[in-house]
Amino acid sequence: MNPQTRDLYEQVILEHNRHPRHYPENPPGSNHHAHGFNPLCNDEVSVHLKVEDGVIQAVGFEGAGCAVSMASASMMAEAIQGKTLAEVSGLFAKVHAMLAEDGSAEGVGKLKVLAGVKEFPMRVKCATLPWHTLQAALENHADTVSTEEAAPSCPQPA
Repeated sequence: MNPQTRDLYEQVILEHNRHPRHYPENPPGSNHHAHGFNPLCNDEVSVHLKVEDGVIQAVGFEGAGCAVSMASASMMAEAIQGKTLAEVSGLFAKVHAMLAEDGSAEGVGKLKVLAGVKEFPMRVKCATLPWHTLQAALENHADTVSTEEAAPSCPQPA
């Protein structure tokens, strides 16, 4: 990662961590919920969605964790607001591929800054936890989502 890209990555992560969007929110009328927790690093996030006519009308999240996890949740919430379920499904696939499968950052818009997480392999699951929790919310999964299988350890939040 070149120095300019790394600086941008750090600035965006820190900004979204300090001032997360759609946090802490449980939108009125939300009808899809899921909880995600990674016991190895204590990242925790709950995602709340109001879905009507196949469109995410409102999104909110709450939780606690490292800067990467909270920033990823904030950026995710911004990115999916007003999108159709098909668009969100496609975006999930692209973001997951970008972060966990060495895929490209094509088609993810502003989320491409999260590609910097790949430089820190132990942080990949921190960044993907909100996205897996989103997927569980859309599918109405009652079980808590965990990404602990994605990497052996995660640095404790500062």
